[in-house]
Amino acid sequence: MNDALDSIRSFLNCETPDAWVQAALKHQDVMLVDHAHCEQKAAATAMALIYRYPDRAELLTKMARLAREELIHFEQVLTILAKRNIEFRHIGAARYASGLRRHVRTSEPYRLVDVMIIGAFVEARSCERFAKIAPHLDEELGAFYTSLLKSEARHYQHYLKLAREYATGPIEDRIAFFAEKEAELVLSEDEQFRFHSGVPAAQYQAA
Repeated sequence: MNDALDSIRSFLNCETPDAWVQAALKHQDVMLVDHAHCEQKAAATAMALIYRYPDRAELLTKMARLAREELIHFEQVLTILAKRNIEFRHIGAARYASGLRRHVRTSEPYRLVDVMIIGAFVEARSCERFAKIAPHLDEELGAFYTSLLKSEARHYQHYLKLAREYATGPIEDRIAFFAEKEAELVLSEDEQFRFHSGVPAAQYQAA
């Protein structure tokens, strides 16, 4: 697992700021509710890709497995929420995913390649944040987040492999482009706190 984490940290252009960790510890209810939404959305994204690209055999297999795993994680987070008497509720989405997707090219296969690269960054950042915050959480939640590291690292690897497979040439420049955009979202101030938010605004840090 250490090798996978090293690979992910090299893939990302920056670490999660300590200010995010501190806000997450102060607002664990929001973190958990948004985490549940993230798992739900990850499964939905995988299913949408299955419907959009029925002719991509390897994508179908990997996305089917990913969707199942993400739904299991969704159920696990719901269980934790119930045990802690935290209501699963609708909350506004983070700017993170939309901030990356606005750069997706529209023609194929470039669109698919960009979506796969973004998927790799989302999974890599999730893994990095699980590792970053797990040591600071209570035993139950820390153990749960640590248990997610392996699957998130695998999902990152699958997305990156598919991006390379469906590209018509090298994608290193495109990865570097999204790495820069992703780091900007992570390091800049964010008006809301979410699992994938940037540096939380002052009200979240002071609360």
